[in-house]
Amino acid sequence: MTIEQFSVRGRLADTGEGITGDELQLAARNHGMPLEGLRYDVTPPGLHYVLVHYDIPATNAADWLLEVHGCVEQPLSFGLTELRAMARRTVRVTLECAGNGRATLQPRPISQPWLQEAVGTAEWTGVLLADLLRLAGVREDAVDVVFTGADHGVERGVEQDYQRGLAVPEAMESGAIVAWEMNGAPLPPQHGYPLRLVMPGWYGMASVKWLHSISVIDHAFEGFQNAVAYRFRTAADDPGSPVTRIEPRALLVPPGFPDFMSRHRFVAAGTVPLFGRAWSGWAPIERVEVSTDAGVNWHLATLDTLGTDLGADGNDDFGWRAFAYDWEATPGEHVLTVRAYDTSGREQPIEAEWNRGGFANNTAQRISVLVT
Repeated sequence: MTIEQFSVRGRLADTGEGITGDELQLAARNHGMPLEGLRYDVTPPGLHYVLVHYDIPATNAADWLLEVHGCVEQPLSFGLTELRAMARRTVRVTLECAGNGRATLQPRPISQPWLQEAVGTAEWTGVLLADLLRLAGVREDAVDVVFTGADHGVERGVEQDYQRGLAVPEAMESGAIVAWEMNGAPLPPQHGYPLRLVMPGWYGMASVKWLHSISVIDHAFEGFQNAVAYRFRTAADDPGSPVTRIEPRALLVPPGFPDFMSRHRFVAAGTVPLFGRAWSGWAPIERVEVSTDAGVNWHLATLDTLGTDLGADGNDDFGWRAFAYDWEATPGEHVLTVRAYDTSGREQPIEAEWNRGGFANNTAQRISVLVT
């Protein structure tokens, strides 16, 4: 068998088709954050979601080099020692996989079968990407900036290093960090050790891990991950539009205690404090609404006060926001759901629009609860 024989388009599951062996294999390699992890302002690294496209590469901080080259006045090379000596920045950023929620779609796109847990918030420490680009001197003919990681594999018949591209203005103005620490410690291997990009507000595919090259080019980047993989399509021959910023989403910590297999919840009647987090890559969260009757009636949740629990540099513009609601629970079956609104006017839908990749599926969460 040749590499070209793997060049199939993204497949949709047949009606009634269960999770495939390939999907199960991906699910065993990657993992989401247990929703009770929403209780932490900053997600412990072992609970933060992980998606590795190919393999976790063997890396060594002692001899790692980051090259900045292409359409720049002065190509540069940085070791970890040189980077750590620069003005550092720590930012709190919520990262979410673009495919979060894919497994609940009908028909289901065949890929990593996420439910709702592909999210996490960390404090990332590093140097501003814009500072590195300014040091190198971006030329006037520059169009895109390409980030290359050390992970290498095959996707739909294309052998490749994992690469993503950004337009020069996005790279310069986004607040992106070239990071070597996560929550005050060196990056874990699965999170990009020793160096990665963190792109605030964007879905996780833009935050290239195991970063070793930043190339400024004089044309639009047409690599696989930009031009093929991460695009909104409604048909196989649809060129689609790019996946970029995170759509608004709210998630509750499931209350009470669960059944082992079904995760159905059980709580006692009375006042039940509900708690969760909400985020958007477009603008700050403005409000969150909670329903305890499957969306028939909605109640305004209480949001935390912005600025009371900031990251190490006083910056949590791209971190999630806590919300709470006291539910007077009465005996019987209930379905809890939540939805988020941001200050740009975007709102989380009860049912998100379907697309072939299963991207940005921010359909409102539903939790079945038996009140005893």
